[in-house]
Amino acid sequence: MDSIKPVRGSRAIVVDRFDGTRFRSQHDLVSIEEPLELRLVHGPSEARSVKSISVTMRTPGHDAELAAGFLITEGIVTDETHIDSISVGPEEDSEAAPVIDRSSGHDEIEFRADKSSNVVTVQLASHVEVSTANLQRNFYTTSSCGICGKASLLALRTVCPPRRVNTFSIDAETLCAMPDRLRAAQGIFDKTGGLHAAGLFDANGELDSLREDVGRHNAVDKLLGAAFLEGRLPLRDRLLFLSGRVSFELMQK
Repeated sequence: MDSIKPVRGSRAIVVDRFDGTRFRSQHDLVSIEEPLELRLVHGPSEARSVKSISVTMRTPGHDAELAAGFLITEGIVTDETHIDSISVGPEEDSEAAPVIDRSSGHDEIEFRADKSSNVVTVQLASHVEVSTANLQRNFYTTSSCGICGKASLLALRTVCPPRRVNTFSIDAETLCAMPDRLRAAQGIFDKTGGLHAAGLFDANGELDSLREDVGRHNAVDKLLGAAFLEGRLPLRDRLLFLSGRVSFELMQK
């Protein structure tokens, strides 16, 4: 059997393919789903607190963006300068160099390649006040549902800015062409056939950015997290296009 080189977010395995009663063994790529723990470090500089706020199943990759997207869509942070650093790896790991670091000042942000880890630690700026009510969710959530870990019905109400007039428009022909454009850019799905995608498009139908994940809400969090860290929100000149259904919690995001 010829081996297959895994792409990011996938693993090479040996499968048996059946044709009636006949089968043959061959290499194939499957999507990865692993748990990710999100740790939050917050409070004044002289009395910092560390709290594990979520464990979610996700496809590894773009984990720093996923953490940032989770924090903004949960209403825990509202501005990119609220985040001092994001490290992929346990806080006690001396080699857990920040993937994102604002230590040189709040005007610039440095991106580094994700490490292989299932722990992300987010350091908030010392002046950021964290509402404990926004952290009231169960410790484990699944990749299939973004609200299953909520501790109460009140927690379903995420923090949203006041509604404003939106002048964004797109013609029907351009909109109808987006499924094919999104699909053509799904590199991991093309290899595995097992991931959702979320993409940002402009009014001309040009793909701005795309993220893939086993979880629909994770793909959206990664996409919005990247834009948030770059200071691009609220993205009023972009359209969010999804490969799957648009559920309640995705509309909130």
